[in-house]
Amino acid sequence: MRTLNQLNFNNQRAVVRVDFNVPLNDKFEVTDTTRIQAAKATIDHILDQGGSCVLLSHLGRPKGKDPKLSLSHIVDTVAEVLGSPVKFCSTTVGEAAESEASKLAPGTILLMENLRFHDEETSGDVVFSEQLSRLGTLYVNDAFGTAHRAHASTTIIARFFEENKCFGSLLEKEVLAIDKVMEKGEKPILAILGGAKVSSKITIIESLLDKVDHLIIGGGMVYTFTKALGGNVGNSICEPDYCDYAIELLEKAKDKGVQIHLPVDVLAGDDFSNDANQQVYDVMEIPEGWEAMDAGPKSQAIFHELILKCKTILWNGPMGVFEFSNFAKGTIAAGDSIAEATKAGAFSLVGGGDSVAAVKQFGFEHKMSYISTGGGAMLESLEGKTLPGIAALK
Repeated sequence: MRTLNQLNFNNQRAVVRVDFNVPLNDKFEVTDTTRIQAAKATIDHILDQGGSCVLLSHLGRPKGKDPKLSLSHIVDTVAEVLGSPVKFCSTTVGEAAESEASKLAPGTILLMENLRFHDEETSGDVVFSEQLSRLGTLYVNDAFGTAHRAHASTTIIARFFEENKCFGSLLEKEVLAIDKVMEKGEKPILAILGGAKVSSKITIIESLLDKVDHLIIGGGMVYTFTKALGGNVGNSICEPDYCDYAIELLEKAKDKGVQIHLPVDVLAGDDFSNDANQQVYDVMEIPEGWEAMDAGPKSQAIFHELILKCKTILWNGPMGVFEFSNFAKGTIAAGDSIAEATKAGAFSLVGGGDSVAAVKQFGFEHKMSYISTGGGAMLESLEGKTLPGIAALK
């Protein structure tokens, strides 16, 4: 698969699929520029080589054309982050769009209107994809966050560029980071999986059992395992229908030589709120009227020792209800431990919306080896799936 360094962008017009699906406030101002910053390296490379960029992105999930979700709202912010003027085209395909693109001089940038104003984008329409391909002479995909979708701009468009297509810098980094955990990780390899439900992580757990040496289970998933092992979960979140499967997973892990680690104690509240009364309980003995919402102090200490012993660490999902400051200590402790291990030479990959949010909230953003920009795309990669947007570049 080609990377940026394998194509010559001089006097070429690159159609670049970026992920500028950024949050806006009620004044239509961008409140987090992370995704725009992530695309800067690719865009800079193309411009520095004497090429021009036609940027394609979606924003939100509009039903038809929705002025509130127009990419016109983000033009100034994109220009500020990229450090270059950015022109805007109010259409996405058609004669007007092609005319605007054809006028681009080397070193200039054009941002097209929201792809999802067209239903053909998400349906992967071939005609729409061909129209998009007319906007440039080369195709670069740098949108890992949408690489798991076979949409027109992420997958089908690549058919029309034959050899003139490649990975963007961000997409390449994402693929290499996941590969470093799933295929080339230095042992011992540890995965930390949080989240509310076992049912939502089945395929990931199954896939990871063939890759890792240790698996820490955190979040609401813990209490399905607790109940399966004969413990009392009180009012804690639990999926009784998955108790048999939880036991099956424990047996599979044992057969594969993988150690699964569950909290030994938990911090519980008598109400699902930050102001609830708190009490630490043995994970197997949570009384009625109490809901476990975080890993307890003994668990944090045990997990700390384990994390420091591992050379490759994947973190997907918080250890508890970190949105409540009084129940965030387990998640913060995990972040501190991973940061310490990373500083000592371990490779750490953080991915999945909630864990990324926690890392940013608690100041760990620059203490991890890599933070993935794609929630769903990363999860599907961890499940062992080939992402359509990546397969299309082969």
